[in-house]
Amino acid sequence: MTSAALPAAHPLVDGRTADSPLVTALRGGKPSHRPVWFMRQAGRSLPEYMEARAGTRMLDACLTPGLASEITLQPVRRYGVDAAIFFSDIVVPMRIAGVDVDIKPGVGPVFGRPIRTMADIEALPALGVPGDRGAFDTGLDAVRSAVRLTVEELDSTPLIGFAGAPFTLAAYMVDGRPSRDHLGARELMHTAPDVWEALVRWTSRAAGLFLRAQVLAGASAVQLFDSWAGSLSEPDYVAHCQGGSRAALTAVADLDVPRIHFAANAGHLLDAMGAAGATALGVDYRTPLDAAAKATGGRFALQGNIDPAMLAAPPAPLTRHVMDVLTRGAEAPGHVVNLGHGMPPHANPDVVKRIVDLVHERG
Repeated sequence: MTSAALPAAHPLVDGRTADSPLVTALRGGKPSHRPVWFMRQAGRSLPEYMEARAGTRMLDACLTPGLASEITLQPVRRYGVDAAIFFSDIVVPMRIAGVDVDIKPGVGPVFGRPIRTMADIEALPALGVPGDRGAFDTGLDAVRSAVRLTVEELDSTPLIGFAGAPFTLAAYMVDGRPSRDHLGARELMHTAPDVWEALVRWTSRAAGLFLRAQVLAGASAVQLFDSWAGSLSEPDYVAHCQGGSRAALTAVADLDVPRIHFAANAGHLLDAMGAAGATALGVDYRTPLDAAAKATGGRFALQGNIDPAMLAAPPAPLTRHVMDVLTRGAEAPGHVVNLGHGMPPHANPDVVKRIVDLVHERG
């Protein structure tokens, strides 16, 4: 069943992706084969990516429609995966909004001014609401164009829309750059909860509008990626993080697309993440999929969870590991094979292709 809110030419409406293995599995159905894709499948592990992006800064590449589309398509061509993940970065909505942020090679996102007071938040750019053709919505046109170009090339292969989760976005903005323990963000939520809540409202609006633009342009599912939520206890997640994720996912709930929520190091948060509005849960490599299915009462399709370190293992133990993931994943209502985190930059593309073939043959 598809949402009447989606355009008539959307791949879920016109039939291109509605019965695809990915969408079927995410909806808890029985696909023709176990679908597989990989977080960070487009990027530094592919020589064609390095060639395409040569001389172009990361955020500029994300906002150049033809280039972003080409990079998104590269792993689908090479590996035959069952989904493309839109090539972007979690800070792209901030860049579109006009926030001073850049991605420094070897460092990650760096903000010109950390956000730590209510005055800082009040100085953030206005984001508007869906349908408001303000500066932020106009800036999203580059994203819409890239999605449309990609969907046209993908045909029956679904595109997954992508956004960083509000907690992770807020954590970056508080610290101004990557942090090992996210202490600044965790301190702010306890010492100035009103400031923290206002910042999460802003980041959840940015993430939600970013997801909605991708879905309306043609994405058949979305993933909310929370790099740092695993640093929180469950009570802190529920009190200070869950509402932001719920707001971001609710922004596309009326469009009736599968909504995947993934957080690293977050096996203790799976039930709470599902309660934030996900219809499927990504599971990192530390939590066995059968244990995740049991912990969540079999209410969610699961995605995961090959250990990225196993990509460097010899063929026999890697095959055993992938087969174990397939066996445990069968305990969930639906299972999408993926890594339990992102693709390592030094991953061997030939090994990745063998995994795809193995999953398709044995899954």
